[in-house]
Amino acid sequence: IGPQNAYVLRQGLRHQHVGAVSTTCFLSDALLIALGVLGVGQVIADNSLLKMALGWGGVGFLLWFACKSAMSAIKPEALTSEDMEKSAEGIKGRGVSVAVMHALAFTFLNPWVYIDTMVLVGGVSVKYSTETTRLMFLLGACTASGVWFYLLGYGAKKAAPMFKKPITWRILDSVIT
Repeated sequence: IGPQNAYVLRQGLRHQHVGAVSTTCFLSDALLIALGVLGVGQVIADNSLLKMALGWGGVGFLLWFACKSAMSAIKPEALTSEDMEKSAEGIKGRGVSVAVMHALAFTFLNPWVYIDTMVLVGGVSVKYSTETTRLMFLLGACTASGVWFYLLGYGAKKAAPMFKKPITWRILDSVIT
């Protein structure tokens, strides 16, 4: 999973602003998918300067995220019942606006989100020749995105007991790309 999905999962495990974070990621993906289906992905693919800027910006973001994940994998922290209580009460200074801003950063600073949503999904939509079939494809892709983010966020609650063990965090942090 990538940085955006990892953030949604972590918020779900901590029971912290799951609805707001899942909705932010879903709406952001829906916007990018729509732009890809409408042809913006092709514009990015054709503009070498824009591709280079997005690429290098993404390299910086992914390096930072990789270092953070590696440090977490080396020294994992278990999700304790005290953490769960703090999250349920809401940690001071970590309001919903901060969670939404993090979700936006993990979405729009991640170069893979553009490749996945605008270039790949947008590219697949080209095979649909009529407006109606492209619209149906767009609605299907957006629906799948919504289902994914809400299941990931709210489904994490079921997985929370596994994350009381540091090894589980180590494994998660090791597979995040």
